[in-house]
Amino acid sequence: MADALIYDSLRTPRGSGRATGSLHTLSPIDLGATVLKALDERTGCTRATIDDIVFGCGDAVDDQGADIARSSLLRAGFDERISGSVVSRFCSSGLDAANAAAARVMAGQADCMIAGGVEMMSLISMGGTGGPWGSDAEFNTITNFTPLGVAADLVATLDGHSREDVDAFAVESQKRAARAWDEGRFARSVIPVNDFNGTPCLTRDEHMRPTTDMATLAKLKPAFETMAVKGGFGDIVRHRYPQVNRLNHVHTAGNSSGVVDGAAAMLIGSPALGKELGLKPRARFVSFATVGCEPCLMLTAPGEAARKAVARAGLTLDDVDLFEVNEAFASVVLHFMEETGVSHDRVNVNGGAIAMGHPIGATGNILIGTLVDELERTGAKRGVATLCVGLGMGVATLIERV
Repeated sequence: MADALIYDSLRTPRGSGRATGSLHTLSPIDLGATVLKALDERTGCTRATIDDIVFGCGDAVDDQGADIARSSLLRAGFDERISGSVVSRFCSSGLDAANAAAARVMAGQADCMIAGGVEMMSLISMGGTGGPWGSDAEFNTITNFTPLGVAADLVATLDGHSREDVDAFAVESQKRAARAWDEGRFARSVIPVNDFNGTPCLTRDEHMRPTTDMATLAKLKPAFETMAVKGGFGDIVRHRYPQVNRLNHVHTAGNSSGVVDGAAAMLIGSPALGKELGLKPRARFVSFATVGCEPCLMLTAPGEAARKAVARAGLTLDDVDLFEVNEAFASVVLHFMEETGVSHDRVNVNGGAIAMGHPIGATGNILIGTLVDELERTGAKRGVATLCVGLGMGVATLIERV
């Protein structure tokens, strides 16, 4: 099996996912083209034969629809003979895109791949592609389906996470992200986004609130209580988990992932690609895995996915130096650490989506890039990126610094 090597990885800053956000006036194709052009400027990748460009997109519809990878590469001025495709698995779409690209190289079916992701949540709301969870009561009943936020409160209730626990985690995420920015830990990866006139739109993650403290978060109201009570999903929870008499509604906008716009891309290839372009590899894909879990609890699969990925490499979680666990909700990462025994000093050392936001289609790709940067900065060897996924799934990827 051939090595799938990461030669470079970059991302846009994450803009606030609302009409006042700095990236809102652009299009998803603009963001996709931005990261592709920047990747070419840094690596000269278009001098090689690019076998395919794979983008993740959580809600590939409307402005993000109709194969945004292909649209973005054409917008970027890439050769029209280059193909593009889209992977969509909710929150893990960007990581699945990277895994799909790496698998092609590992199988000997490609030498040069670009993997990335795009999501503009200021234009396309989460769940914009529809699905039975919003309209099919029978499906919800049969599967005991609950919305993400209700599931997060269920995880907290079953694990005994208090409001203080999840808020403290959120405060730490903000502190770590601010420190990472202040120390220049993202300097290599984050590229500025300009408008069509070349005027800078955004150079820094916009969602961050570095002055956040426990007192500030304590003022926020639970975000998903009404959904559980008036939406009837609390009844579904009690049917599936009769031991839960009352959900502990601890999650708010302050301890859940931020709604943002953003894009990312990375160059993945064989050793021959590096020789052709004169590039040194930064990391290699070792293994990856997917798992499912029951859709009522939904958010607890990252631990099992991570164990499955490292086991494929003949390793255990103790052999991994750093973990990037997507901060969809504070309870997700708290559950991961408690279930696996991995301490917080190895998890999300530069903050996460609570502080910087979660551009669904790009986040998994961003997590890999963050791992590469941090492995290089610290001299560590191995890292795992993992995300929980809607409808009860988890995806994980193990990489190793070269």
